[in-house]
Amino acid sequence: MKNVTDSFLSWPPAGSFGFNTDILATNLINLSVVLGVLIFFGKRVLNDLLDNRKQRILTTIRNSDELREGAIERLEKARARLKKVEMEADRYRSNEYSGIEQSRLNLIHSISQTLEQLENYKNESIRFEQQRAINQVRQRVFQQALLGALGTLNSCLNNELHLRTISANIGMFGAMKEITD
Repeated sequence: MKNVTDSFLSWPPAGSFGFNTDILATNLINLSVVLGVLIFFGKRVLNDLLDNRKQRILTTIRNSDELREGAIERLEKARARLKKVEMEADRYRSNEYSGIEQSRLNLIHSISQTLEQLENYKNESIRFEQQRAINQVRQRVFQQALLGALGTLNSCLNNELHLRTISANIGMFGAMKEITD
């Protein structure tokens, strides 16, 4: 086999044109020419593509930073609003608790007054019932005494005593009439 380095070193004589039949040597030369052309012309295109990509990435980063800052600002505003609402809720809660406590105290006071009035009504009712019971007992005792006195009078009285009593009463009534006239 032929040495590869020999094909690189053997050039056709000057002024002649010929084909190099060594495939490896010609591929390297072609490859280096193609790479040189690609690098020369593709460098600008590749730089433009990379610059465009770099600009899009930077724009995306700036936009995301702006969005993040906006989100942080909205978050701070929301936290401030939340804190304000919590303070207001605490104030309402404390006002509501004091209002409930005041209502409870008013209700207790009202119930206390109502119980006192009911106690007074009960005591008045008891006194009234006691007085009525006493009056009923007095009336029965009086009726029993009258019945007893009538019974005693009816059993003790005879016609003569009855006529004398009537005469004495009439006499007393006449004497009273004369005094008043």
